[in-house]
Amino acid sequence: MISYLTDMDGVLHKEGSVIPGAKEFISTLRDEEIEFMVLTNNSMQTPRDLSAKLQRMGLDIEPERIWTSATATAKFLSQQAGEASAYVIGEAGLTTALHEIGWILTDADPDFVVLGETRTYSFEALTTASNLIRRGSRFIATNPDLTGPGPRGVVPATGSVAAMITAVTGMEPYYVGKPNPVMMRSALNNIGAHSDNTVMIGDRMDTDVKSGLEAGMRTVLVRSGISDDAEIARYPYRPTAVFDSVADLVDRIYDPFGDGKYTDAD
Repeated sequence: MISYLTDMDGVLHKEGSVIPGAKEFISTLRDEEIEFMVLTNNSMQTPRDLSAKLQRMGLDIEPERIWTSATATAKFLSQQAGEASAYVIGEAGLTTALHEIGWILTDADPDFVVLGETRTYSFEALTTASNLIRRGSRFIATNPDLTGPGPRGVVPATGSVAAMITAVTGMEPYYVGKPNPVMMRSALNNIGAHSDNTVMIGDRMDTDVKSGLEAGMRTVLVRSGISDDAEIARYPYRPTAVFDSVADLVDRIYDPFGDGKYTDAD
C-alpha cells in the first residue's frame, strides 16, 4: 500500500495561502485511507500550533500527522541518550518536544546544547552555548537551513547560527532535520510505513528530494514552492518526477509515476 511524506511550506501552502489542489490532495489521502505525514524543518512551533495554523487556512491536518525537526530531534535524542539535560536555544516547538521526553532544560553543565530556530537569537545565549560546548556539552541542531523567509527577504536560520557557534568552538553540530534520513525514518516509523512503498513530496532539491533519495524513497518535486527547472538542473541527482503542484497527484494517487509499482504491491 502506498504512503506519502510531504513537505509543508511550498507544497501545501505558501505565504499563508493554501496552494490550489492541496485540499483535494489531503482529502483524497483521507478518503482512500492512505497513510501520510506532513514534514517541516520549522522547529519553532509545536505540531498542535501548526495544525491550528493549517486549520485557519482550511487544511484539516491533525497534530499527530505533523512531524517537525523539533519532534524528530527529541525522538533522536531520547533514543540516543534516554533522559538527559540540555541547554536549549529555540522556541516552544523545541522546548515542548524535549520536555515531553522527560529532559531537563538547564545551563548548569548540560549533556547537550540543542540549537533550533528562533526569531530572537541573543548574544548572551550564543555565548553561553559556545562556552558549554567548549567545556564538553555535545552539540545538536534541529536543521541545517541557512536562511528562512522574512518580511524583507530572508532571515538567518539555524544553519547560519550554528556556523557561528562552530567558528567559536571548533565543533560541528549533528543536524537531525531534513535532509538527514533520520528524520525521514522516524516519520515513516510513526505511521508504520516502509521507504520502498512511500513517496516523498517537496519543493526543494537540497532538503526534500535529497532526504527522500537518501532514505530510499522515490520523490516528487513540485514547482509550487521555490524550485524551477533551472534549479533542478543545478544538482547531480534528480527527483523521480516533477509536477506543477500536488493537484497533479489527485487523479494518480495510487500510481504517481505511471509504472504500477504501488498498485502491484497491493
